[in-house]
Amino acid sequence: MQGRTPKTLGLAIVGAGRVGLFRGEVATRHPSVGWIGIAELNPNRAASVAEKIGADYVTNSHRELLARPEVNCVIIATDEHLHIDPIMAAVERGLPMLIEKPLATDLAASARVLAAIETAGLDAVVGYTQRFRRRWLAAKEKCRSGSLGEIELVTSRAFMNRLVAIDNYKRTDDPSTISPLVISGTHALDICMWCLDAKTPTEVYARSVNKVLGPLYQGIDATAGMIMFSDGTVYHLSISWAMPVTWPAAVYSLEVGIAGTTGVLTIDDTHRDIVLAVSKPQSEGYNPDESRLVDFMGSYPPGDMAMGELRGPMAEETVSWLNRMALGIPTVAATAAEAHRNLMLTKALDLSARLKKPVPLPLDPAVLAAAA
Repeated sequence: MQGRTPKTLGLAIVGAGRVGLFRGEVATRHPSVGWIGIAELNPNRAASVAEKIGADYVTNSHRELLARPEVNCVIIATDEHLHIDPIMAAVERGLPMLIEKPLATDLAASARVLAAIETAGLDAVVGYTQRFRRRWLAAKEKCRSGSLGEIELVTSRAFMNRLVAIDNYKRTDDPSTISPLVISGTHALDICMWCLDAKTPTEVYARSVNKVLGPLYQGIDATAGMIMFSDGTVYHLSISWAMPVTWPAAVYSLEVGIAGTTGVLTIDDTHRDIVLAVSKPQSEGYNPDESRLVDFMGSYPPGDMAMGELRGPMAEETVSWLNRMALGIPTVAATAAEAHRNLMLTKALDLSARLKKPVPLPLDPAVLAAAA
């Protein structure tokens, strides 16, 4: 670091929703950020966020924003199904990006986006925020260093409040593109695949149920399945995002087990260590509900607002990425290739559940389209 001069950053934030605001507030406090512009379709939201973070430029057009000469890095924080055009516009200008997961909700589109990023040689990372939490960093280190020997079995179980699913289904015109695995289970999958590192997945098998969200939104309640690897390793995973509204975890409640030939690692990430019970609603989670009076604190993936600012993994991830942009410091952020692999695996599991048979990997987008 000695003698290295930080680059002054002109940051474009495309999408000024919850995440755009969170990351924008962190960016305003970073010493290398000298200019911030916002692109947001909702004019009231754009004005509100611009005032909160002191934005230098506001527009409703991401292409107009990304054409600005001040811009030299981009955060893509639109809704999941609206990532493609902003990403491609950033690729055209050769801008490095932090993209909220996933790259796209369609596998063929994700493949096109990844190819464009790699052809352009761009530094593009994807917001798998949980990688920046201490417990998962510690777990990754134990797996990386060989403390468990050779990993042969991984299990994960995620329970989620149905408010998350309802919020997602209400925001889409095509519920077939929304599933618990693609939208939320991908976080647990990313952590486990990160710990499995260089192992090659070869086949998936899964089943889904839809007795709650099916009748209401043509949606999926839960999916359970297995991912098999070329060396015989098995990853067993399950996720339900149909827990009752009164389920105390505001968002995510996760348990992971990693078994190796010489050791085992279990991680309780259910957030039952801090329980809040109140007489008045506390607005926890993505989509607060006044009937919820008990919370497992810490289950909101971005972190917590405390003393006027966001604390936790999303703040740390944003600072780490800004340091990467300003100083070239490596980070543990997920690459675009890892993000595409994660989407491919979740789509393959969903396809297996629909067809009720194993699906070989890697999954070709054409095969997925033909099975639709």
